[in-house]
Amino acid sequence: MARRSGEKHQVILDAAIKTFSRSGYHRTRVSDIAGEAGVADGTVYIYFSNKEDILISLFQNLMNRFVEELRTELSRCRNANEKLETIIDYHLRTLGSRPEQARVTQIELRQIDQKINEGISKPLLSYFQLIEEVIEEGKKQALYRQELNTRTARKVVFGAIDEVVTCWVMSSKPYQLADLKEPVFDLLIRGLQ
Repeated sequence: MARRSGEKHQVILDAAIKTFSRSGYHRTRVSDIAGEAGVADGTVYIYFSNKEDILISLFQNLMNRFVEELRTELSRCRNANEKLETIIDYHLRTLGSRPEQARVTQIELRQIDQKINEGISKPLLSYFQLIEEVIEEGKKQALYRQELNTRTARKVVFGAIDEVVTCWVMSSKPYQLADLKEPVFDLLIRGLQ
C-alpha cells in the first residue's frame, strides 16, 4: 500500500508538475518523474501505484490546498460581492504565479480517462460548492437576482474564470493573468445583479 505523506511524497508531486507541464501527461514516464525528483524509480512506487495515481494525487493535493487557502481569504470578506471578487482574484493570481501548475490543470487534465476523471472530481466539487455558497449568500443579501439558478450561475462563474486561464496558458503572447480580474469580475457581477 502506498504512503501518502512526507517530504519525498511532496518532492515527487512537485517533480510531476514540472514533468507533466514540460512533456505532457501521456508522454511522461514514471522514470521521468523520478529523475526530476532525484529519486530512484522504485521510490516513486513506495508513494504511488502508477502514473495515474500521481496525477490524481497531484490534483487532489493542489485543489485541497487551493480551496483551503481560498476559504481563509473569503473569511475576511464582508459580503458576496467581495467574495466573488476574491474568488476571481485568487484563481487568476494563483495560477498566474504558477504557470507549470496552470498548464497541467488546464491542458493535461483535460486529456484524461474516466478513472482519472473520477479521482479529480471530488476536490473540484469542493471548489464548485464554495462558489455556489457565495452565490447563495449574494441572493440572501439581495445583491444577486433571486431567480438565479445557483448551479447554472456557478457554471458560468467557473467557466469564465477557467476559460480566461486556458487562453492565458495557450497564448504565445505573454501577459499578466491577474490583470484580467477586473474585467472578469465586472462582467460576472453585471450578470448576477
